[in-house]
Amino acid sequence: MEFFKYTVPYKFMEKSKFAILLSISIVLLSYALLSVKGLNYGVDFAGGTIVQVKYTKDAPLDQIRKLTNDNALFKNASISEFGSPQEIIIKVKTSTGDVTNDISDVASKLLAPTGDFEIRRVDVVGPKVGNELREKGLMALLLSVLGILIYVAFRFEWRFAVASIFALVHDVSIALGMISLFSVEVNLDILAALLTILGYSLNDTIIVFDRIREGVTGSKESNLSYVIDESVTRTLSRTTLTSLTTFLVVLTLFFFGGEIIHGFAFTLLVGVVVGTYSSIFVASPILLWFGFDITNYRGKLADKKMREVEKEKMRAQFEQGTI
Repeated sequence: MEFFKYTVPYKFMEKSKFAILLSISIVLLSYALLSVKGLNYGVDFAGGTIVQVKYTKDAPLDQIRKLTNDNALFKNASISEFGSPQEIIIKVKTSTGDVTNDISDVASKLLAPTGDFEIRRVDVVGPKVGNELREKGLMALLLSVLGILIYVAFRFEWRFAVASIFALVHDVSIALGMISLFSVEVNLDILAALLTILGYSLNDTIIVFDRIREGVTGSKESNLSYVIDESVTRTLSRTTLTSLTTFLVVLTLFFFGGEIIHGFAFTLLVGVVVGTYSSIFVASPILLWFGFDITNYRGKLADKKMREVEKEKMRAQFEQGTI
């Protein structure tokens, strides 16, 4: 299916300066939000207590919130539905030194007036464990970016690798800025969403880069801007179809997936939009700025092919006993 019939290339690179200025502004605004407002770390990263409660009827959330606010241990707890109106999650961002059974007993006595229920799960995450998870999460992001840098540099050329990393940093920065702006609770699900954004954005960027490389090697055109415009135009239908279907699926999860997956879906929604945008208006223009030279690149490919032919020729001579 083609949304855009290719006749002449769309002039994306003419709009790249405006797009880059817009991206820089949004990224800087995201960093400002992160420095001023920060991130709303959940129990996974900040430490705390999680109590999962299953009711026989719909959980009386207003009554539960009133009772928890009157209790020192559960004061300012976050209470939300967990998959159904009969099941709830109580999250407290301060852990306790009591054993799990004690917390369960306190919760049972506290919620006794609210109806028939059972305590299905009680998890306690200490501050040290939360810090460790946060550090490992950051390490996972950094190692992912490093692995992507090595992969793209090996498959294409170092300028392509640097351009892809700029695009990935751009995407994750904006996603974090939106998470901070809307006070989305940052937990392991959000970390998984950020890693998913890296993979999605890289996939889009690699497809565009593949087409650019084909344009460089398969045509006689020496104007890099024209080659990029033509390559992006030829991938535009595929990019639109993939991004649109992904966006609609994630949008469905956002509205109908329930509270438990709300933050994950929100992060992916932002990631799909900025990832599609960055593969066209961030990654591609950076090739121009880093001085990617089509003539030199073609010369390197020709030399590489010549060396491979010479090696194959010498191998054939050796097998025939002429060397």
